[in-house]
Amino acid sequence: MGCAPFVAAQGDPAAGKLKSDTERCQECHGSDGNGDMGDGVGNLGKFPKLAGQKAEYLIKQLQDFRAGERKNDDQMPMMAKSISDADMADISAYFASLPVMRGEKSAADLEKGRKLYMKGDPERYILPCQSCHGEAGRGGADETIPSVGGQHRRYLVKQLSEFKKTVRQNSPDAMNQIAAALSDEEIEALADYLAAQE
Repeated sequence: MGCAPFVAAQGDPAAGKLKSDTERCQECHGSDGNGDMGDGVGNLGKFPKLAGQKAEYLIKQLQDFRAGERKNDDQMPMMAKSISDADMADISAYFASLPVMRGEKSAADLEKGRKLYMKGDPERYILPCQSCHGEAGRGGADETIPSVGGQHRRYLVKQLSEFKKTVRQNSPDAMNQIAAALSDEEIEALADYLAAQE
């Protein structure tokens, strides 16, 4: 599958703080990057946490929105097209500089999700999630693979479901293949486990 070429750039977090406000990023993702839009109309968990996320990953996602490689409502592609590459790098550097996102506490049984995350399911050719996303979902060596530990549960379910349905195809093919093999119950279990990570 063809993705837009990834262009890494070093950004300025101080400039990015101002730009993320003027470019309206903070309206959904929050000034603290935690996307806590608990506004009483169901938006809690709708917008991803960006706090402490890898800048390279954020830049890649913005470039993918801009190029049409990552689908969303009209908002993110429009936002990505309206900012320059320099602004993109600065805004990404700002969110990356924030304290890393913290987990949501969950009363759900996390064992099923933990086992799938840590060990995968070799019989179904499902790789362990930790092999790419690292221990507790904090990311591995590849800077374009996101940190997922501590992310909003609702957001994780949505992204895994979109990989499963091939609505989202802007990541390595492994994400679509693995998600396709997961049941809805397993997606929920993984989201529960990851959202609870500190």
